Amino acid sequence: MKLLMSILGKATGYLTLVVVLIAAVLHYLDYSEPGALPSMAVNMESLEEDFRQQNKSCFILGATGETGRLLLKELLDRNLFAKITLIGRREVTFEDKAYEKLIQEVVDFEKLEDHAPAFQGHDVGYCCLGTTKAKSGAEGFVRVDHDYVLKSAELAKAGGCSQFHLESSKGADKGSSFLYLKVKGQVEAEIEALGFDRLSIYRPAVLLVERQESRPGEWMARKVLSSCSFMFPSMSVPIQAVTRAMVSNTVLKPEHPTEILENKAIQTLGASPTK
Repeated sequence: MKLLMSILGKATGYLTLVVVLIAAVLHYLDYSEPGALPSMAVNMESLEEDFRQQNKSCFILGATGETGRLLLKELLDRNLFAKITLIGRREVTFEDKAYEKLIQEVVDFEKLEDHAPAFQGHDVGYCCLGTTKAKSGAEGFVRVDHDYVLKSAELAKAGGCSQFHLESSKGADKGSSFLYLKVKGQVEAEIEALGFDRLSIYRPAVLLVERQESRPGEWMARKVLSSCSFMFPSMSVPIQAVTRAMVSNTVLKPEHPTEILENKAIQTLGASPTK
């Protein structure tokens, strides 16, 4: 038993060292790479009220995932939209009365063309759709994070959506040798080519969240990252900050049609008071 505890202790120590080293690299990259950083010299309460008066509608893809669930709650709490539609593979049951007015569209992602009407008539789209290679395999990961996401964006654009918000990942690069980052970078570029009036891409680092589906390795990594987050904020971000940033950014006026919010910008915007 003592030997086992000793081995576990050493393993945890090595993991912590590796994480700190990675954090240092991410910290350097985060502060050396240019990225959109929204100006907070604004009256958010006034902007939200102006936006609210326009009676806009939105849809959310991936509302059953960790980010999507919190994004939906944030949108309902701040009451920005006259209509919110969830687009997913199954209908979701909610007990809270705050969710009563939601519209749900059940679609087959393998036959999205057959569900084009579900994507019509929305002003704003939020995409939090995604899986992992570990969960779905390489082919399944590409199908979800590239094919489903891109086709949904195409249908949304054709249906009149003018503003699209995409949750991506820190390090996304279509030229990357890593499948995850390469696919994220590819779908970013292809959605940009669709020509939305406004495209906002969010590239968070490791999300700090207690996942409903969690493997032991993920749990340990999150604990280490959480404990180091105050030293190296660029290595992680609370998932609540991501969803707050997405909602706050919706009402801001972008300088360019396409904007990329790196982890630092997400933390700044997500930590800002909304009122």
